[in-house]
Amino acid sequence: MKKIGFLSFGHWTPSPQSGTRSAADALLQSIDLAVAAEELGADGAYVRVHHFARQLAAPFPLLAAMGAKTRRIELGTAVIDMRYENPLYMAEDAGAADLISGGRLQLGLSRGSPEQVIDGWRHFGFAPPEGQTDADMGRRHAEVFLEVLRGQGFARPNPRPMFPNPPGLLRLEPHSEGLRDRIWWGSGSNATAVWAAEQGMNLQSSTLKDDETGEPFHVQQAAQIRAYRAAWKEAGHTHTPRVSVSRSIFPLLDDRDRAYFGRGGAEQDKVGFIDERTRAIFGRGYTAEPEVLVEQLAADEGIAEADTLLLTIPNQLGVGYCAHVIEAVLKHVAPTLGWR
Repeated sequence: MKKIGFLSFGHWTPSPQSGTRSAADALLQSIDLAVAAEELGADGAYVRVHHFARQLAAPFPLLAAMGAKTRRIELGTAVIDMRYENPLYMAEDAGAADLISGGRLQLGLSRGSPEQVIDGWRHFGFAPPEGQTDADMGRRHAEVFLEVLRGQGFARPNPRPMFPNPPGLLRLEPHSEGLRDRIWWGSGSNATAVWAAEQGMNLQSSTLKDDETGEPFHVQQAAQIRAYRAAWKEAGHTHTPRVSVSRSIFPLLDDRDRAYFGRGGAEQDKVGFIDERTRAIFGRGYTAEPEVLVEQLAADEGIAEADTLLLTIPNQLGVGYCAHVIEAVLKHVAPTLGWR
Protein backbone atom coordinates (compact mmCIF):
# COMPACT_ATOMS: atom_id res chain seq x y z
CA MET A 1 0.00 0.00 0.00
CA LYS A 2 1.23 3.47 -0.87
CA LYS A 3 0.04 7.01 -0.39
CA ILE A 4 -0.35 8.59 -3.82
CA GLY A 5 -0.49 12.32 -4.44
CA PHE A 6 0.33 14.85 -7.11
CA LEU A 7 3.23 17.29 -7.41
CA SER A 8 2.77 20.52 -9.37
CA PHE A 9 5.48 22.98 -10.36
CA GLY A 10 2.72 25.46 -11.20
CA HIS A 11 4.16 26.64 -14.51
CA TRP A 12 2.35 29.50 -16.21
CA THR A 13 2.86 31.35 -19.47
CA PRO A 14 0.74 33.90 -21.34
CA SER A 15 0.88 31.72 -24.47
CA PRO A 16 -2.57 31.00 -26.00
CA GLN A 17 -1.63 27.30 -26.02
CA SER A 18 -1.37 27.23 -22.21
CA GLY A 19 -4.28 26.51 -19.92
CA THR A 20 -2.44 28.40 -17.17
CA ARG A 21 -1.68 31.90 -18.44
CA SER A 22 -1.06 33.90 -15.26
CA ALA A 23 0.12 33.59 -11.70
CA ALA A 24 -3.51 33.87 -10.59
CA ASP A 25 -4.39 30.91 -12.85
CA ALA A 26 -1.57 28.82 -11.38
CA LEU A 27 -2.64 29.53 -7.80
CA LEU A 28 -6.38 29.12 -8.24
CA GLN A 29 -6.02 26.01 -10.40
CA SER A 30 -3.73 24.45 -7.76
CA ILE A 31 -6.51 24.88 -5.20
CA ASP A 32 -9.09 23.40 -7.58
CA LEU A 33 -6.83 20.42 -8.33
CA ALA A 34 -6.35 19.72 -4.61
CA VAL A 35 -10.13 19.61 -4.23
CA ALA A 36 -10.49 17.35 -7.27
CA ALA A 37 -7.68 15.03 -6.13
CA GLU A 38 -9.31 14.66 -2.72
CA GLU A 39 -12.62 13.74 -4.36
CA LEU A 40 -10.81 11.10 -6.45
CA GLY A 41 -9.32 9.52 -3.33
CA ALA A 42 -5.74 10.73 -3.76
CA ASP A 43 -3.70 11.18 -0.60
CA GLY A 44 -1.63 14.30 -1.24
CA ALA A 45 -1.43 17.66 -3.01
CA TYR A 46 2.15 18.95 -3.21
CA VAL A 47 3.67 22.04 -4.83
CA ARG A 48 7.22 22.95 -5.85
CA VAL A 49 8.63 26.36 -4.90
CA HIS A 50 10.74 28.36 -7.36
CA HIS A 51 11.83 31.99 -7.11
CA PHE A 52 12.26 34.47 -9.98
CA ALA A 53 10.26 32.14 -12.23
CA ARG A 54 6.79 31.86 -13.76
CA GLN A 55 6.03 29.03 -11.37
CA LEU A 56 4.63 28.65 -7.89
CA ALA A 57 6.40 30.45 -5.05
CA ALA A 58 5.12 31.78 -1.65
CA PRO A 59 3.72 28.39 -0.59
CA PHE A 60 2.00 29.20 2.69
CA PRO A 61 -0.91 31.33 1.43
CA LEU A 62 -1.55 28.62 -1.17
CA LEU A 63 -1.33 25.77 1.36
CA ALA A 64 -3.65 27.62 3.73
CA ALA A 65 -6.20 28.14 0.93
CA MET A 66 -5.95 24.46 -0.03
CA GLY A 67 -6.46 23.57 3.63
CA ALA A 68 -9.57 25.72 3.88
CA LYS A 69 -11.10 24.08 0.78
CA THR A 70 -10.32 20.43 1.62
CA ARG A 71 -10.84 18.15 4.61
CA ARG A 72 -8.68 15.04 4.30
CA ILE A 73 -5.89 15.25 1.74
CA GLU A 74 -2.30 15.91 2.82
CA LEU A 75 -0.90 19.27 1.70
CA GLY A 76 2.78 19.71 1.15
CA THR A 77 5.81 21.10 -0.62
CA ALA A 78 8.48 19.35 -2.62
CA VAL A 79 10.50 21.40 -1.99
CA ILE A 80 11.13 24.79 -0.32
CA ASP A 81 14.65 26.13 -0.97
CA MET A 82 15.89 27.00 2.52
CA ARG A 83 18.61 29.35 1.26
CA TYR A 84 15.85 31.91 0.71
CA GLU A 85 14.02 31.47 4.01
CA ASN A 86 13.96 33.34 7.30
CA PRO A 87 13.39 30.23 9.44
CA LEU A 88 11.59 32.04 12.27
CA TYR A 89 9.14 33.86 10.03
CA MET A 90 8.68 30.62 8.09
CA ALA A 91 7.80 28.80 11.33
CA GLU A 92 5.02 31.30 12.00
CA ASP A 93 3.64 30.95 8.45
CA ALA A 94 3.87 27.15 8.61
CA GLY A 95 2.18 27.03 12.01
CA ALA A 96 -0.71 29.16 10.77
CA ALA A 97 -1.20 27.13 7.56
CA ASP A 98 -1.03 23.86 9.49
CA LEU A 99 -3.66 24.98 11.99
CA ILE A 100 -5.96 26.13 9.16
CA SER A 101 -5.64 22.69 7.54
CA GLY A 102 -6.20 20.79 10.78
CA GLY A 103 -2.66 19.43 10.95
CA ARG A 104 -2.30 18.13 7.38
CA LEU A 105 0.90 19.87 6.24
CA GLN A 106 3.81 17.75 4.99
CA LEU A 107 6.60 20.24 4.32
CA GLY A 108 9.49 19.24 2.10
CA LEU A 109 12.62 21.37 2.41
CA SER A 110 15.98 21.33 0.67
CA ARG A 111 19.30 23.13 0.65
CA GLY A 112 18.47 24.37 -2.82
CA SER A 113 19.17 23.63 -6.47
CA PRO A 114 20.19 25.72 -9.50
CA GLU A 115 17.80 28.66 -9.85
CA GLN A 116 16.76 31.25 -12.43
CA VAL A 117 19.17 33.96 -11.27
CA ILE A 118 22.71 34.07 -9.93
CA ASP A 119 22.78 33.77 -6.13
CA GLY A 120 19.12 34.68 -5.89
CA TRP A 121 19.12 34.28 -2.12
CA ARG A 122 21.31 37.40 -1.86
CA HIS A 123 18.36 39.45 -3.11
CA PHE A 124 16.39 38.07 -0.16
CA GLY A 125 19.02 39.39 2.25
CA PHE A 126 20.96 36.19 2.93
CA ALA A 127 24.61 35.28 2.45
CA PRO A 128 26.62 32.35 3.82
CA PRO A 129 29.13 33.10 6.59
CA GLU A 130 32.77 33.22 5.58
CA GLY A 131 34.13 29.74 4.91
CA GLN A 132 30.69 28.24 4.23
CA THR A 133 28.71 27.59 1.06
CA ASP A 134 25.17 28.52 0.18
CA ALA A 135 24.27 24.84 0.68
CA ASP A 136 25.66 25.04 4.22
CA MET A 137 23.52 28.12 4.77
CA GLY A 138 20.41 26.30 3.55
CA ARG A 139 21.01 23.40 5.91
CA ARG A 140 21.63 25.81 8.80
CA HIS A 141 18.35 27.61 8.09
CA ALA A 142 16.64 24.20 8.15
CA GLU A 143 18.20 23.34 11.51
CA VAL A 144 16.94 26.59 13.04
CA PHE A 145 13.48 26.00 11.57
CA LEU A 146 13.35 22.49 13.04
CA GLU A 147 14.41 23.74 16.46
CA VAL A 148 11.77 26.48 16.73
CA LEU A 149 9.06 24.06 15.54
CA ARG A 150 9.59 22.13 18.78
CA GLY A 151 7.66 24.88 20.51
CA GLN A 152 10.13 25.53 23.31
CA GLY A 153 10.47 29.07 24.67
CA PHE A 154 13.71 30.86 23.79
CA ALA A 155 12.99 34.62 23.77
CA ARG A 156 13.27 36.72 26.95
CA PRO A 157 9.96 38.53 27.60
CA ASN A 158 9.68 42.29 27.95
CA PRO A 159 9.19 43.14 31.67
CA ARG A 160 6.59 45.74 30.64
CA PRO A 161 4.73 44.04 27.76
CA MET A 162 1.78 45.48 25.89
CA PHE A 163 -0.20 42.31 26.72
CA PRO A 164 0.26 39.79 29.57
CA ASN A 165 2.74 36.99 28.84
CA PRO A 166 2.66 33.37 29.98
CA PRO A 167 5.45 32.54 32.45
CA GLY A 168 8.98 31.78 31.23
CA LEU A 169 10.69 32.30 27.92
CA LEU A 170 8.43 32.89 24.92
CA ARG A 171 8.09 30.74 21.82
CA LEU A 172 6.89 31.66 18.34
CA GLU A 173 3.15 31.70 17.79
CA PRO A 174 1.04 30.25 16.36
CA HIS A 175 2.54 26.89 17.26
CA SER A 176 1.11 23.75 15.68
CA GLU A 177 1.79 20.64 17.72
CA GLY A 178 3.11 17.72 15.67
CA LEU A 179 4.30 19.72 12.66
CA ARG A 180 7.93 19.01 13.55
CA ASP A 181 7.36 15.32 12.76
CA ARG A 182 5.91 16.19 9.34
CA ILE A 183 9.01 17.88 7.92
CA TRP A 184 10.78 16.21 4.97
CA TRP A 185 14.17 16.76 3.37
CA GLY A 186 14.61 16.69 -0.39
CA SER A 187 17.86 14.82 -0.80
CA GLY A 188 19.97 14.61 -3.95
CA SER A 189 22.73 12.37 -2.58
CA ASN A 190 23.30 9.47 -0.22
CA ALA A 191 25.16 11.69 2.24
CA THR A 192 22.36 14.24 2.56
CA ALA A 193 19.83 11.43 2.97
CA VAL A 194 21.86 10.20 5.94
CA TRP A 195 22.00 13.77 7.30
CA ALA A 196 18.21 14.05 6.99
CA ALA A 197 17.80 10.84 8.99
CA GLU A 198 20.10 12.14 11.70
CA GLN A 199 17.99 15.31 11.91
CA GLY A 200 14.79 13.28 12.27
CA MET A 201 13.24 14.40 8.99
CA ASN A 202 11.27 12.29 6.52
CA LEU A 203 12.89 11.79 3.10
CA GLN A 204 11.82 13.13 -0.28
CA SER A 205 13.78 11.63 -3.16
CA SER A 206 12.92 13.08 -6.54
CA THR A 207 13.77 12.08 -10.11
CA LEU A 208 17.21 13.69 -9.89
CA LYS A 209 20.18 12.70 -7.75
CA ASP A 210 23.95 12.70 -7.83
CA ASP A 211 25.22 9.92 -10.06
CA GLU A 212 27.27 8.12 -7.43
CA THR A 213 27.65 4.62 -8.89
CA GLY A 214 26.76 4.72 -12.58
CA GLU A 215 23.84 2.34 -12.02
CA PRO A 216 20.31 3.02 -13.28
CA PHE A 217 18.55 5.84 -11.44
CA HIS A 218 15.97 3.68 -9.69
CA VAL A 219 18.69 1.35 -8.38
CA GLN A 220 20.70 4.27 -6.97
CA GLN A 221 17.54 5.76 -5.46
CA ALA A 222 16.66 2.50 -3.74
CA ALA A 223 20.18 2.35 -2.26
CA GLN A 224 19.80 5.96 -1.07
CA ILE A 225 16.54 5.10 0.69
CA ARG A 226 18.08 2.06 2.37
CA ALA A 227 21.02 4.18 3.57
CA TYR A 228 18.53 6.70 4.96
CA ARG A 229 16.58 4.04 6.87
CA ALA A 230 19.77 2.54 8.29
CA ALA A 231 20.87 6.00 9.50
CA TRP A 232 17.42 6.59 11.01
CA LYS A 233 17.68 3.38 13.00
CA GLU A 234 21.24 4.24 14.06
CA ALA A 235 20.07 7.67 15.28
CA GLY A 236 17.60 6.01 17.64
CA HIS A 237 14.44 7.85 16.58
CA THR A 238 11.35 6.24 18.06
CA HIS A 239 8.80 6.68 15.25
CA THR A 240 8.76 5.28 11.72
CA PRO A 241 9.90 7.72 9.01
CA ARG A 242 8.20 8.28 5.70
CA VAL A 243 9.84 8.25 2.27
CA SER A 244 8.47 9.67 -0.96
CA VAL A 245 9.60 9.43 -4.57
CA SER A 246 8.21 11.36 -7.53
CA ARG A 247 7.56 10.07 -11.03
CA SER A 248 5.97 11.19 -14.29
CA ILE A 249 3.43 8.46 -15.06
CA PHE A 250 0.93 8.81 -17.91
CA PRO A 251 -1.43 5.92 -18.67
CA LEU A 252 -2.61 6.00 -22.28
CA LEU A 253 -6.36 5.48 -22.08
CA ASP A 254 -7.79 7.55 -24.93
CA ASP A 255 -6.92 9.58 -28.01
CA ARG A 256 -6.27 12.69 -25.95
CA ASP A 257 -3.64 10.87 -23.87
CA ARG A 258 -2.01 9.52 -27.01
CA ALA A 259 -1.99 12.96 -28.63
CA TYR A 260 -0.27 14.50 -25.61
CA PHE A 261 2.11 11.73 -24.58
CA GLY A 262 1.90 8.78 -26.94
CA ARG A 263 4.39 9.88 -29.58
CA GLY A 264 7.65 9.60 -27.67
CA GLY A 265 10.18 6.84 -27.99
CA ALA A 266 11.33 4.49 -25.26
CA GLU A 267 12.12 6.54 -22.18
CA GLN A 268 15.38 6.14 -20.33
CA ASP A 269 17.52 7.79 -17.66
CA LYS A 270 19.58 10.82 -18.61
CA VAL A 271 22.93 11.93 -17.22
CA GLY A 272 24.15 15.52 -17.11
CA PHE A 273 25.83 18.15 -14.96
CA ILE A 274 23.75 20.47 -12.73
CA ASP A 275 26.87 22.54 -12.03
CA GLU A 276 30.55 22.36 -12.96
CA ARG A 277 31.25 19.72 -10.32
CA THR A 278 28.11 17.62 -9.93
CA ARG A 279 27.26 14.82 -12.32
CA ALA A 280 23.59 13.99 -11.90
CA ILE A 281 21.27 11.27 -13.13
CA PHE A 282 17.69 12.08 -14.12
CA GLY A 283 15.17 9.29 -13.77
CA ARG A 284 12.99 8.23 -16.68
CA GLY A 285 9.27 8.87 -17.00
CA TYR A 286 6.60 6.27 -17.77
CA THR A 287 4.10 6.54 -20.62
CA ALA A 288 2.22 3.49 -21.90
CA GLU A 289 -1.02 1.55 -21.78
CA PRO A 290 -1.89 0.52 -18.19
CA GLU A 291 -0.90 -3.14 -18.57
CA VAL A 292 2.54 -2.10 -19.84
CA LEU A 293 2.93 0.48 -17.08
CA VAL A 294 2.20 -2.15 -14.45
CA GLU A 295 5.04 -4.30 -15.74
CA GLN A 296 7.46 -1.38 -15.98
CA LEU A 297 6.63 0.11 -12.58
CA ALA A 298 6.85 -3.26 -10.83
CA ALA A 299 10.56 -3.25 -11.76
CA ASP A 300 11.22 0.23 -10.35
CA GLU A 301 13.24 -0.39 -7.18
CA GLY A 302 12.98 3.22 -5.99
CA ILE A 303 9.19 3.16 -5.95
CA ALA A 304 9.25 -0.22 -4.22
CA GLU A 305 11.29 1.21 -1.33
CA ALA A 306 9.02 4.23 -0.80
CA ASP A 307 5.71 4.51 1.05
CA THR A 308 4.57 7.64 -0.84
CA LEU A 309 4.46 8.29 -4.59
CA LEU A 310 4.08 11.83 -5.98
CA LEU A 311 2.82 12.06 -9.56
CA THR A 312 4.27 15.06 -11.40
CA ILE A 313 1.42 16.59 -13.39
CA PRO A 314 1.42 18.79 -16.52
CA ASN A 315 -0.43 21.66 -14.88
CA GLN A 316 -0.64 23.81 -18.04
CA LEU A 317 -2.97 21.22 -19.57
CA GLY A 318 -5.64 22.25 -17.08
CA VAL A 319 -7.27 20.98 -13.92
CA GLY A 320 -9.59 18.58 -15.72
CA TYR A 321 -6.82 16.81 -17.61
CA CYS A 322 -4.52 16.62 -14.57
CA ALA A 323 -7.37 15.11 -12.54
CA HIS A 324 -7.83 12.59 -15.36
CA VAL A 325 -4.16 11.57 -15.11
CA ILE A 326 -4.40 11.13 -11.34
CA GLU A 327 -7.60 9.09 -11.67
CA ALA A 328 -6.06 6.91 -14.38
CA VAL A 329 -3.16 5.95 -12.11
CA LEU A 330 -5.43 5.38 -9.11
CA LYS A 331 -7.91 3.18 -11.00
CA HIS A 332 -5.96 1.47 -13.76
CA VAL A 333 -2.43 1.08 -12.38
CA ALA A 334 -2.25 1.27 -8.60
CA PRO A 335 -4.64 -1.58 -7.70
CA THR A 336 -2.87 -4.15 -9.91
CA LEU A 337 0.46 -3.24 -8.30
CA GLY A 338 -0.96 -3.56 -4.78
CA TRP A 339 -0.60 0.15 -4.08
CA ARG A 340 -4.33 0.38 -3.37
